[in-house]
Formats: sequence, structure tokens, C-alpha cells
Amino acid sequence: MSNVPDDLVYTAEHEYVARTDDPSVVKIGITDYAQGELGDVVFVRLPKPGDRFDGHQAFGEIEAVKAVSELYSPLAGEVVEVNTTLEGDAGVVNRDPYGAGWMIKIRVGNPGDLKGLLSPKAYRSHIGE
Repeated sequence: MSNVPDDLVYTAEHEYVARTDDPSVVKIGITDYAQGELGDVVFVRLPKPGDRFDGHQAFGEIEAVKAVSELYSPLAGEVVEVNTTLEGDAGVVNRDPYGAGWMIKIRVGNPGDLKGLLSPKAYRSHIGE
């Protein structure tokens, strides 16, 4: 059974969104379910601070032993920080997807867009749990 924290919101593409101390900035990563399906993560390609994305636009790639997948921005916004730890140790995504394995922080264009994401209950249903 996958870990689906109740204090996050999710996408159907298996990204999570975590609020930060700044109400206009959110942290994005992939879910425990996603990292489990991918297998051992060996490489993550992330954007640069200042890059802008529309909601549901690809912002990078994640490469695992089994597959290469695109990463999608759940919300429109501007990248304000990138998790540089992943450059040297992409496996952190497997070990701690909701903690040290986060990927980017973005300044959200419209914080109201968070309401369009999946609740923990809806995400659990989406992954069949």
C-alpha cells in the first residue's frame, strides 16, 4: 500500500503539491506510488529557477531502471527553487519522495488552482487503494 499523506494534494499523473510557509509557493514532487511503479530512480532532469510553466506542462524528466517519464507541473507558475541534491543522488526520490526527494518549488500564478487537484481520498481511489 502506498503512502498518501493527508496534508498534500495530488494529480492524476502522480505528482504531489505541498504548501510551504509562503502561501504563493508550493513544493512539487512525485508520489510514493509513482516512485514504486518506476523502480530505482537513476536520473532526474529539472528546470532552472526562473523557468515558467503552464499547468499540466512538462517541466522535466525522471529516469529509472524500468522507464523514462516526463514530469508535469500541476499548476502554472515560476520555478523559484530546484532540489539540487537530486543531481548527485536521484535515489532520494525512492527513499523519501515527500521529504528530501522533492523536485521543484514554484510561485503559483493562481493559488485558487490548488482546488482543482485531487484530495488524498480521491488520489487513493485513483490508484486503487
